[in-house]
Amino acid sequence: MSKEKISSGAEKAESLTNKKGTAKKAPAKTTAKKSTKATAKKTVKNTKNKNVKHAKVLSEKQLAKKKAREQKKLQAAKIKAEKKQKRLEKRLEHKQKRLDAIAAFKERSAERREKRRERRDMLKHETKEARLKRIREEREAKAEARIAKREARISEKQAKREHALKVRAEKRADKAERQHAPGMGGWLAAVISLGVTTLALGTMLTFGWLNYNGMQADMADVHTQSLYELNSIVDNLDTNLAKARVSNSANEQVRLFSDIAIESEMAEVVLERMPIESNLTQNMTGFVNKMADSAQGMLYTVANGGELTDSQKATISYMYETNLEMKRILNEITSTSSAKDMIKAMKGRESNLSTSFGDLENNAIETPKEIHDGPFSDSIKKVTAKNLENLEEINATKAEELAMEYFESYKPTDVRCTGETVAEQLECYNLTIKTDDGEMMAQLSKKGGKVVMFNSYKACYDHNFSVERCIDIAQDFLADLGYDNMKAVWTSENGTVCNLNFAYEQDGIVFYPDMIKVKVCEQRGIVTGLEGISYVLNHVEREAGSATISKSEAESKLASGFEVDGSRLTVIPGEDGEVLAYEFYGTFGGNTYYIYIDAKTGNEAEVFTVIGTKQGKALM
Repeated sequence: MSKEKISSGAEKAESLTNKKGTAKKAPAKTTAKKSTKATAKKTVKNTKNKNVKHAKVLSEKQLAKKKAREQKKLQAAKIKAEKKQKRLEKRLEHKQKRLDAIAAFKERSAERREKRRERRDMLKHETKEARLKRIREEREAKAEARIAKREARISEKQAKREHALKVRAEKRADKAERQHAPGMGGWLAAVISLGVTTLALGTMLTFGWLNYNGMQADMADVHTQSLYELNSIVDNLDTNLAKARVSNSANEQVRLFSDIAIESEMAEVVLERMPIESNLTQNMTGFVNKMADSAQGMLYTVANGGELTDSQKATISYMYETNLEMKRILNEITSTSSAKDMIKAMKGRESNLSTSFGDLENNAIETPKEIHDGPFSDSIKKVTAKNLENLEEINATKAEELAMEYFESYKPTDVRCTGETVAEQLECYNLTIKTDDGEMMAQLSKKGGKVVMFNSYKACYDHNFSVERCIDIAQDFLADLGYDNMKAVWTSENGTVCNLNFAYEQDGIVFYPDMIKVKVCEQRGIVTGLEGISYVLNHVEREAGSATISKSEAESKLASGFEVDGSRLTVIPGEDGEVLAYEFYGTFGGNTYYIYIDAKTGNEAEVFTVIGTKQGKALM
């Protein structure tokens, strides 16, 4: 049937049927689409899951690497921090060491300054007798130390030598035993024993010779070092004396004069160690000794607010010029002397060293006679104590009883004899006296029990007693000890200590050989020191004789322009005995002098230049 013949109703039915079929097919397409989408989603999901899993794996590895890197960084940082800390600690340690070294240096410097200050104070208040005693003790201690050191060194060398010889002998014996057959043992032992004995004998003889030469070489080295030390001291003196010539500051002058006094004492000690005959160093020793005294006197002047006199300034110039010449010759001696010269000098043979010192002694040094602690204050001429010859010799117990009586006013709690000594030509007992104020020392002669020396150590700080009152106190003290008719002839003040020289007076004549020196504390008004060796050795009742010329005739012998401030008749120590002389005290050309005119011949017997007149003055 053709399409044209179909009715409209059929057409409608067919169209409806087609629509239904089409409608049924449509869901299939939709389902397929849905299925495709689901599959795609699943694939995407699976892909995502794989990517996530892969990403997770990669992330763990990276995390581990990152963690390792961080750990490494931390470790490196820790090492760096430790190194930095070590550097810092090392730097701090170095800094601390430096600070400790600086502190130690400052402490040593402070100690040295304190020692110098204490030494200056000591020099400022030390008497000449105490200084001589201290120098003698220091010299003895140094000599003992040198001897002990040398003996220890020699003993050590000898022990090493003996040990080496013993080891060598044992080695030779072992070697000889190994080289010989067993049957030769007895014979070998005898030969070895004989060889060792011969070796030991030869060694003893050889070592004795070597040891003697070694000791000589060691001593030569010691004396050479002393020569260099003396040269160095003289160089330092040259510098300080040059400064002292131009210095005008009190503080600087105090320092310079303290150093000059100390270095002069050191030079004196070193000179006495040199292996040179005393007659070749006598003037030099006298010069440095006088230089120490002069410097000490100038130190007192400046320290007490005074100014140097023209005489003292001239003394500085003289010391500088003389020391400069001494320095020149000593530099030549040091540069030209050899160990052989030193050994020759040690043996007492003539050498370049002794010749050079002879030139120095004869051509460079001329010591002027100067005083700052009174005329004839260090003069001891007699070799026996005539006034003690007929006196009874006392024992130690009696010496203790006498000391208790002599020093009763000091209220002693205990007196003890500590030994015996020889002061100059006098045998004495050494005594220690204990009081509530401290300890004192005294020396009493074995014959007669005379007080030869007395010293106490308590310091003085105030001026409560005048010089005139101190003279009265000292005179009463001497009378209590049995020293009568003593006249004060010189006074000086050292800080708060009054130093007084007393001489025996008979018929108006002052006997300078019979002198006693006394120290009085101006704070407490008591005697704190006494030195009477000159009096004990020289004093005896004797006639001074009579003057042949008058005082006016003697005064006419003085130089024109000499202004006399005081005069009296005295007995002074001379080269051939005691001399009766007129003493004239006065000034000339701005300098102060003591001039002694022989009362019998009218000749000039002695002249002294006075230094330190701000501290010391004559009592006419």
